[in-house]
Amino acid sequence: MNDVNMKIAIVNDTLIASEALRRVLVTVPEYEISWIAADGAEAVKKCASNTPDLILMDLIMPVMDGVEATRQIMKQSPCAILLVTSSVTSNAGKVFEAMGYGALDAINTPILGASGNSQSGGIELLKSISKVARLIGKTSSTSKLQRTTLKCVTPPLLAIGSSTGGPQALATLLSGLPTNFAFPVAIVQHVDAEFAPGLAQWLGQKTNLSVSLAVADRPLEVGKVVIASTNDHLVLKSNLTLKYTKEPLDYPYRPSVDTFFNSIAEHWPGKGTAVLLTGMGKDGAKGLKLLRSAGWHTIAQDRETCVVYGMPKAAAELNAAVQILPIEAIAPACVKYLL
Repeated sequence: MNDVNMKIAIVNDTLIASEALRRVLVTVPEYEISWIAADGAEAVKKCASNTPDLILMDLIMPVMDGVEATRQIMKQSPCAILLVTSSVTSNAGKVFEAMGYGALDAINTPILGASGNSQSGGIELLKSISKVARLIGKTSSTSKLQRTTLKCVTPPLLAIGSSTGGPQALATLLSGLPTNFAFPVAIVQHVDAEFAPGLAQWLGQKTNLSVSLAVADRPLEVGKVVIASTNDHLVLKSNLTLKYTKEPLDYPYRPSVDTFFNSIAEHWPGKGTAVLLTGMGKDGAKGLKLLRSAGWHTIAQDRETCVVYGMPKAAAELNAAVQILPIEAIAPACVKYLL
C-alpha cells in the first residue's frame, strides 16, 4: 500500500449492527469509515459520489436489499463488497446471489458485548477485511496488520494454573468474580481426565459464571470458564482456538500449566492476567515468567494459604509474579487489573 488508509463504508438498516461494525473498524488506525447507509438505495447513491475501497453490505434491508445494491454498485461504481449479515447460513441463497454479482465473501455480523465492545465476531470480521485488503492491494504488511487488529479487539484473558489443593483454591477465586465478568477464563488443573467433568460441575456450583470442559477447535469466550479436560496438554493455536497435544511427551505434569502458558504467550494477541495457585512441583513457574516478560499481570498464591507451596514458590524464586497474594485477595486483584 502504499501505507494509505483503507476506506470502508457500512450499509446496514439496524443501528446496533452498524455500531458494532463501526466499533470494530475504529480499532484499526489504517481503516477509515467513508460513510454509513441505512439501505441499499442509499448505498448505491453514496457509492456513486464517493466510492470506497470496501463496502460492508447487509443483505436484508428495506427499500433495496443487499443483493440488488451489490448488482447496481458493481455495474455503476464497482468496488470490493463483503457481505455482513445476521446469519450467513440462513441467508445462503441471497449470499450466493450477491456473490454472483461480484461480492467477494460473506460473514456473520459482529455482536456488541455487555461492556459495549464488539466482542463476538470482531476478530473474524477483521480477518476477512485483511483478506480483502490483500486481494485489492491495500496492504503491504498483512501479518503485522493482522496482529495489530487482533490485539485491538481481543479481550484480556484470565489464565489459571493449579495442582495439589487447587480445586478449593479455584472455587474461592471463581466465587469472587462478578457475574458480569466479561473476560474469558482458562484453567489448567492437574487432574486425571476421569475426574475433570466432576470438577467442572462442582466449580460451576461455586460461581455464577459458566464452567465447562475445554473443547478442541473452539475459541475462548468472554464470561465463560473452561478447564483442561484430558491427560494431554491444552494449548492455544494461532487461530485462537484450543487444541490438545501429547507433546511434550516426557513432561511429568499432565496437563501442563507451563505448556498452556507458553502457548498463550505466543498466540494470544492481547494481554491478560495469569495466576499460579497451590501445587506440588514447579509446573507453571517458567510459563508465568514468560507471560510477565510479555507484559501480562502475573499473580502467585502466597505460602500461608497454599496447601502445598511448590508451584507458587518456584514462581516467586524466578521473580515471575508481579504480586504474591493470599487466595482471598486474588479475585479482586484479577478484576482490578483486567478492567
